[in-house]
Amino acid sequence: MAGTPDEETLAAAEAKHLSLRETVAFDLHEPAGPSDTDETRVPRQTARGRAPAMATTRRVRPLPWPRAIAATVVNALLAALTAVLPVTLLTAGALLAADQPVSTSASVRVGLAGWLLSLGVPLRTDLGTLTLAPLALGALACWRLFRAGVHTTRALGARGSRDLRRVGQIGLLLGTAYALLTGLSGWFVDAGAIGVAPPRAALHGLVSGVIFAGLGALRATGAIAVVARRVPKVIRDATRTGGVAALLVIGAGAGVTGVAVALHGGDANAILAGYRTDVAGQAGVTLVSLALAPNMAVWAAAYLLGPGFAFGPAGVVRASFVGLDDVRLPALPAFAAMPENALGGLANVVLGLPLLAGIAAGWLLTRRRLRPRDGVIPEVRWGHLLTGSILAGPVAGLVLGLAAAIASGRLTTAVGQVGPAPLSVALMGAGVTALGCLIGALGTRPLYEARRRTTAE
Repeated sequence: MAGTPDEETLAAAEAKHLSLRETVAFDLHEPAGPSDTDETRVPRQTARGRAPAMATTRRVRPLPWPRAIAATVVNALLAALTAVLPVTLLTAGALLAADQPVSTSASVRVGLAGWLLSLGVPLRTDLGTLTLAPLALGALACWRLFRAGVHTTRALGARGSRDLRRVGQIGLLLGTAYALLTGLSGWFVDAGAIGVAPPRAALHGLVSGVIFAGLGALRATGAIAVVARRVPKVIRDATRTGGVAALLVIGAGAGVTGVAVALHGGDANAILAGYRTDVAGQAGVTLVSLALAPNMAVWAAAYLLGPGFAFGPAGVVRASFVGLDDVRLPALPAFAAMPENALGGLANVVLGLPLLAGIAAGWLLTRRRLRPRDGVIPEVRWGHLLTGSILAGPVAGLVLGLAAAIASGRLTTAVGQVGPAPLSVALMGAGVTALGCLIGALGTRPLYEARRRTTAE
């Protein structure tokens, strides 16, 4: 037929098209063979309906030990200095406010002691053994360790490598360096009015360094994705939802504590005025209260959950009973928020905050599952979703129990042990948050059905 190409013409056109597709431009200035940071393009497994993306997997070279040791030492020192410096400056400011001679060694010793105490190392003083760790300083130290893990990972060129072995190496290196620093600090502090066991300090530094620096390396290398793939989806949902629920419960405790301090502002001002210092001295006392603010948030969370917390051998604070008549509270403005009587009347409404926290966490879980993907609302497996909501309760209980254990300790011999019972808090937290997450997930189902109908129309 006229105008119709024959088979030879079609074959020639197809061959020319394939030759153009298979042509690759080479840079003659680049050396042949693999580079120092070899990269392989691997198809990534994706959800249904999505085109397979190309993920870059780096082949990590053997650990360069000279660079690794240098990066470890620098980052461990920076992490320790940023944790010690605030307490040291606070001590020097307090001495200046009290018209006392400022001793550099004394200020550094107190700063190191505060750093070790924030890591959970007991201190022996003239007033007795002190084991109550100020969680604000502890959070600062742990965050700096986390960042040290991230910076060390970048320095070693392992960022995005997804190598779990490299994560372990970085965690052990920084943990060992941090243990040496805490052990030497304990030896330096262990003199005069403050006593510290250097081996105990080194052990706490090792554990803290391995855990938090390892977490930083886990994030920087991207190996968290490798770990997540090996965990069932329902467990991932339960872990995320339980962690969110626990943080919301502690946040509710922090809010209640702030409101209580505001309502007892006159008592707090009276305590602050009793120090008879200038503005710098009052600022120092306020900063000490702020260092204990996370502890008090956890105590308030235990108060909202029901078990309450102990204050010495005879003191107890619960929503149903408050017994602080024979307890001498520390002279800090934050302790003006301590309740004087049991809750009554409309004030009992605050006891529902932990349940609301669980409901919010369950709602967030379902909302995440309802997030449109490529303009389509995914099909929700309600059995899977409800199982994750129920399992979120034990996860939240575990987090709350650990928080209660960390926020407790001995506050001098005169006061005694302060804080909630971890087991009671864990059990109550697990039950309340599991119920709340279940209610939140079930309550979102009508929203899901409505959105499905709207999309179908």
